[in-house]
Amino acid sequence: MNKAFTKESDGDDDDLDVATPAIPAGAKNYITPQGYRRIKDELLQLIDTERPEVVKVVHWAASNGDRSENGDYIYGKRRLREIDRRIRFLTKRLDLAEVVDPAVHHGSDQIFFGATVTYQNQNGEEQTVTIVGIDEIDPLHGKISWVSPVARALTKAREGDAVPLKTPAGMEELDILMVRYPAPT
Repeated sequence: MNKAFTKESDGDDDDLDVATPAIPAGAKNYITPQGYRRIKDELLQLIDTERPEVVKVVHWAASNGDRSENGDYIYGKRRLREIDRRIRFLTKRLDLAEVVDPAVHHGSDQIFFGATVTYQNQNGEEQTVTIVGIDEIDPLHGKISWVSPVARALTKAREGDAVPLKTPAGMEELDILMVRYPAPT
């Protein structure tokens, strides 16, 4: 079939970002000040730099004539749609964001949003995690979402407590060894 007669999806999949989980219904989008700054910087980068560069390429390609077989035009338009979709997604996330500074709990031994927690499982393996917003998760660096099962089990517990964690293998007990918060700036 000729590409001129195919239609790309115009669906309302703007909210779908495969890399970022959805915010639970009725919940706020808690985020640290660093996470908010990172998302805002990405949004400004897209608006101020990337999008204008792609628009220039598309404008130049459109001026070359036949657009149906013009790769720069076709892929430029596709890239513009991707950028616009990401801009809408980031804008919605920032609008819903509730910035929570974990430094307000500095010195506390109770676990809240933003805490860095070292715990030990039943096998004696220690793990350190930081409880962050949905848009900030990075499991390879120990950053877990506040809605994750581990974070929910740890929240409101104190240093020295043992908390139950429901896993696919059954109940497990986590011993909280240390709770830290960043120092106020």
